[in-house]
Amino acid sequence: MHKVQQYKLNIILCCSIPWFLALLFTHHPVLSFFIAYLGSFFIFYLTIWSPLKCIQSTDEVMKPMIIIHLIFAGFMCCTSVFFFADHLGYTYFKKQSIIPFMINEQTYLLAKCQRLALLGHIGLVAGMIINIKPTPEYKYQLRIQIDPFLIKWSLIATMAAFALSYMPMFVQFKYYLLTLATTTQALLLMRGIVYKKPFIALFGGVLFGFHLLGATLTGFKEIIIVSFITITFIAYPYYKRTVILFILPGMYLLLYSLPTLTTIIRTESWNGNKSKEAARIEAYETLTGGSNQDQILHNNWEFLTNRLSEISMFSQYVKYTPAHQPYYGTAIINNAMLALIPRSLWRQKPNTEKVAMERVYKSRVVNRLSTVSAKTRPVFDGYLSVGPIGVLLSMIVYGMLTQWLCNKSEALFGGYELGCVVVFNSLFQQLWRGNNWEFLINNLVYGFILMLIMFYTLKFMNLLKAVTL
Repeated sequence: MHKVQQYKLNIILCCSIPWFLALLFTHHPVLSFFIAYLGSFFIFYLTIWSPLKCIQSTDEVMKPMIIIHLIFAGFMCCTSVFFFADHLGYTYFKKQSIIPFMINEQTYLLAKCQRLALLGHIGLVAGMIINIKPTPEYKYQLRIQIDPFLIKWSLIATMAAFALSYMPMFVQFKYYLLTLATTTQALLLMRGIVYKKPFIALFGGVLFGFHLLGATLTGFKEIIIVSFITITFIAYPYYKRTVILFILPGMYLLLYSLPTLTTIIRTESWNGNKSKEAARIEAYETLTGGSNQDQILHNNWEFLTNRLSEISMFSQYVKYTPAHQPYYGTAIINNAMLALIPRSLWRQKPNTEKVAMERVYKSRVVNRLSTVSAKTRPVFDGYLSVGPIGVLLSMIVYGMLTQWLCNKSEALFGGYELGCVVVFNSLFQQLWRGNNWEFLINNLVYGFILMLIMFYTLKFMNLLKAVTL
């Protein structure tokens, strides 16, 4: 046991090297930024692909050290390069007018934010490593064949979600169940293809296809991106070369088309008089029309610099706290605890969205008159609470909790496929990218409650049996 703990400590210390190097060059903000930026890729390599990696199998890609690590740190640490390139005077990576480039206060601020993001990345990985078990512990296993079980599971989850739409007190559980159904359908599609079971592939494919088609009408990019990530990660262990070959073109196609697609749908169907279907057709015509290239490129760059990348928002928080706004201390956590109380038990409970947006307004990230919802992320809230140490400590807890929830899901539901792929990555999907603490803690607590309800229901129905050691 002592050797395992020493091994984990050594990996965590190695992950910290880029942060100390970035600190050494704070007087040169551009160099410091890129040292911190590349440091995240070093951590990816060290913990996932290097001989020192702390995961048993890279085929189990939906475990936290791979899927959540890559998505969370990818958004937090790696997308910032687009905004920084724009700050340096680049658009679509073509030099504009930066000769000579003058380093200014914003450059130093962005470099500081990238170092803080790297610090959060180190904390996330450290927390996961602390709770990773050398050998997974499975306390229960499924008594029946998994494929017919998943079909019933998917249908019951879908119908239960529909029923909860008419029960306001429990409507929060609806979204967990919809995600659960969608993930199950994606898994059924892939299992049907891999094991040559046409009915299962057709069942999962049709339902997942309807979900994806409906997502294109919502006007939200995230639903489509999450669906793409889900099916890609599920397919990877079976079709590694094919997934690797198509993942980059697929992501490029998404990033190329989604900003324009969702912008037109929102403009025409949300604010205009067109139906969602008509708006989608107009978006498709815009994307395929050769004369709209400049508009598409403008939408893409705006998305990459100000939506995909959140370092601009982070820099605003760092600029105003603590210079103009004192650290919040325990106030954000207190708000999160109050948000757990059901409104049915506390009619006068403050609106969680308004409470969370208050610190957004105080830092002047958006104007109070704006209709934009610009929620903070876990790293932001960690910084706003007590500064850099808050970033490190909060992300260590985030990583520990993430890995513990995965361990628990696998132990209760019989291993990786049902416990991790379906249950963990559906009920706790908010962990993929994170949210402000008020919403995140609420989602995790009620997701955990639903997980226990599902476990005891399956156990009562004699569908799970205890594993004898």
